[in-house]
Amino acid sequence: MVTPASPVEDIQVLHRTGQWCPGRRIGEVAAYDVRILPEYQVRGRPTVDRCYLLLDQGVQLTRPVTFVGPVDGWWYVDLVEIETTGAGLVVHDLYVDFLVPPGADRYHVLDLEELGEALDQGRITAAQCSATLGNTQRFIDRHLRADERGSVGPPRQFPPASIADLEQFPCFLE
Repeated sequence: MVTPASPVEDIQVLHRTGQWCPGRRIGEVAAYDVRILPEYQVRGRPTVDRCYLLLDQGVQLTRPVTFVGPVDGWWYVDLVEIETTGAGLVVHDLYVDFLVPPGADRYHVLDLEELGEALDQGRITAAQCSATLGNTQRFIDRHLRADERGSVGPPRQFPPASIADLEQFPCFLE
């Protein structure tokens, strides 16, 4: 395992399933492991997902072990709001999601209509919606778009190199 330049901090993260999950934080990047609920488990596949948080970008990345067939190995990216509490980090989904295949030569943006519905129904504020749209564009620009040469340039590195140290840790649940 590579020794990270920043100190490693033990953390707890509240996942959308209601589980408090153990993890580690290095600077502005965190990782945590979550048990997949039985109804979502896929026979013969692992039962734990590792999620990564880019704390300063409002982004959560997961390569779900429940993805099979044509999406096996793809990344699922959530735009999120991260709240720090006395118990740990609480991740709030802000509706905009991405599917990113290995190699990141393309990507799919999902659930923009859910963001609009959340705003219309008062589940998020206009400020949260505005921040989410800004974070969406910054995520695309930082991690998915080719450089200034446009679509003929090489893709950005995906997943972000900042998660590499945290990928090396064994399962936090054991």
